[in-house]
Amino acid sequence: MENKVFNINRRNFIKGTTASLALSSFGAYGLELMYSEKTYRVALIGAGWYGKSDLFRLIQVANVEVVSIAEVDKHFLDEAVTLVSQRQKSGKKPKKYTDYRKMLSENELDIVLIGTPDHWHALQTIDALKAGAHVYVQKPISVDVLEGEAMVAAARKYNRVVQVGTQRKSTPHLIDAKKNIVDAGLLGTISHVEMCCYFPMRNNGNPPLQEVPDHFDYEMWTGPAPMRPYDGIPHIRWWRAFMEYGNGVMGDMCVHMLDTVRWMLKLGWPKRITSTGGIYVQNDAKSNISDTQHAIFEFDDLNCVWQHRTWGTPADPDYPWSFIMYGDKGTLKASTMQYDFIPVGNDKEGAIHKDVVYEREKYPEDLTEERIELNAAPATRLHMLDFIAAIEKGTLPVADIEEGHISTASCILANLAMKTGRPLVYDPSKKIVVDDEEATALLKREYRGPWVHPFSS
Repeated sequence: MENKVFNINRRNFIKGTTASLALSSFGAYGLELMYSEKTYRVALIGAGWYGKSDLFRLIQVANVEVVSIAEVDKHFLDEAVTLVSQRQKSGKKPKKYTDYRKMLSENELDIVLIGTPDHWHALQTIDALKAGAHVYVQKPISVDVLEGEAMVAAARKYNRVVQVGTQRKSTPHLIDAKKNIVDAGLLGTISHVEMCCYFPMRNNGNPPLQEVPDHFDYEMWTGPAPMRPYDGIPHIRWWRAFMEYGNGVMGDMCVHMLDTVRWMLKLGWPKRITSTGGIYVQNDAKSNISDTQHAIFEFDDLNCVWQHRTWGTPADPDYPWSFIMYGDKGTLKASTMQYDFIPVGNDKEGAIHKDVVYEREKYPEDLTEERIELNAAPATRLHMLDFIAAIEKGTLPVADIEEGHISTASCILANLAMKTGRPLVYDPSKKIVVDDEEATALLKREYRGPWVHPFSS
């Protein structure tokens, strides 16, 4: 499709301080974005809560035409098509598909957004790349380590941009913390990081078995994952209660904090990963994810320690999902909502506090969107701008697939360390766990037929 040069709607690109932050803070952004832009043909796979949320943020900041949506729940699909027609400039309704493969084969697409559960991310990303599209995929990128390796390889083979939905890297107050606290040296030497989540993330229900409703294709929803007996619509958060489809709280929540810490401190792969935990308290439910877990990600002269509990109270009510960086000159506490810098000695005059940026007045349509995370919307908009800029300039985005893979795989390895009961050392060049054949065998999950795992040694 040819580029279209036009006078852009300044409402979409010059949104006060947040847009200024976008243009000044990310190297991927160039001023040419303000003067020319392509009309991107976009498709969405997975029209649930966050799939739609990501798509709506993209519509707000880029010149796109949503041409098709793939979703296995016909009720979700109908709703999404109607909402998109009300949001996009053309007013057109996207074409509807229940099989994403048919959608990819029948449409010429520039961008594919993937908002499906974790067990689908690898196959759908790789299939979209093969179809010639750039991809925005939600985190975590995979359910096993070797899926992630295959995704990175596919992105490079087909020379397409893949942005991962770890939008903390595009969160205005966290960008500020990186630039003005970490990079400015206010923390001094950083040799310890703590990360945590104390949200009640574990669904503890015990619903009875049910008949699969006519509007829902449970076979296609399950795809390569093990087929569980049907006990209710799984894609209303129920699926996150099971390791069959993801990697528990570690894969869902730690990946964000670890990724942010790695970005701020310029860290690569951990040298060694240790983890302990299990179901210690909430053992009356069907859910098989851990309700308590501790993990250590070891780097040179630095340990990053994770802790989650889905029960009890948070260690710090102001920072229930957060990270804390400890330096010899000060401490940085940060979350999706705020950050606090505390100098050594608790010097109040040197303390710095910043809150999350909201854009309620600039994007009033956010206020009527069901289940929207208003605190995350500005970050996702910046993340989409970075994605578009990387496509136009041929550069890597801020949350490139390789970085998303390192963060995702590290969390998966923590789960494997908990399962095996021993520390693990992953060698990304050989794609093995060093001196551990049992753990190496766990890097690749068995797929349910006829689906085929994308990694081949």
